[in-house]
Amino acid sequence: MRRSRLTGFGTSLLLATGLGLTGAATAQASPTAATGGYVALGDSYSSGVGSGSYISSSGSCDRSTKAYPYLWNAAHSPSSFAFNACSGARTDDVLANQLGSLSSSTGLVSITIGGNDAGFSDVMTTCVTSSDSTCLAKIDTARAYVDSTLPGKLDAVYNAISAKAPYARVVVIGYPRFYKIGQTCIGLSDTKRSAINSAADYLDSAIQKRALDHNFVFGDVRTPFTGHEICSGDSWLHSLNWLDIGESYHPTATGQSGGYLPVLTSAA
Repeated sequence: MRRSRLTGFGTSLLLATGLGLTGAATAQASPTAATGGYVALGDSYSSGVGSGSYISSSGSCDRSTKAYPYLWNAAHSPSSFAFNACSGARTDDVLANQLGSLSSSTGLVSITIGGNDAGFSDVMTTCVTSSDSTCLAKIDTARAYVDSTLPGKLDAVYNAISAKAPYARVVVIGYPRFYKIGQTCIGLSDTKRSAINSAADYLDSAIQKRALDHNFVFGDVRTPFTGHEICSGDSWLHSLNWLDIGESYHPTATGQSGGYLPVLTSAA
């Protein structure tokens, strides 16, 4: 995210307008979320882009003290906490840069990933700046990627997590729908809004299937965000934000604490 949040998001919009153990090891007590370490992986939805209060040492990863991993750590005091999520991350970035903190003592792992791989920043840029038909065509391209390529990318990440943290409870968290439909709202047409929401559902379904196939827990944030979408009058998501382009279409601090945090707390 600030490298682009959903990915290259700010840059794209600006350009376009002027996302085998041994028996002994097996016998040892497995860590739990309460007693083991907690490692937070993923993209800008996990780093907290859009919620402010960024940790200066995190640089362009834009990790926030108001992000759900930071809030969960503060509330539960696990034995260790590694906040590795990074704005703009794709599955390959997680594999290359985020897994070093995982170990057999890790009790809990959370992750949001896949939106950037599927090109949601390009989708939103196209839908904001182009016609309905061009927007729908870009969404079709993203859906085709979700069908053909994303499952293998997710499998690679999930396999690596299991190998490095074999006893951890892994919570894979999805993405919210962006828009409340049928409301008078300046901006995109209802055709575009409905198609974007449908694409979010499509992505979440693909992520959920891969997570469950790996015996991970899937955390669905669509329910807590219902009634708090863009155009709802009480949005937990930033709409297009010209003051800070990179925060566009990301959860606010309330979206992190009221949407994402309860889902992790329940699933952990």
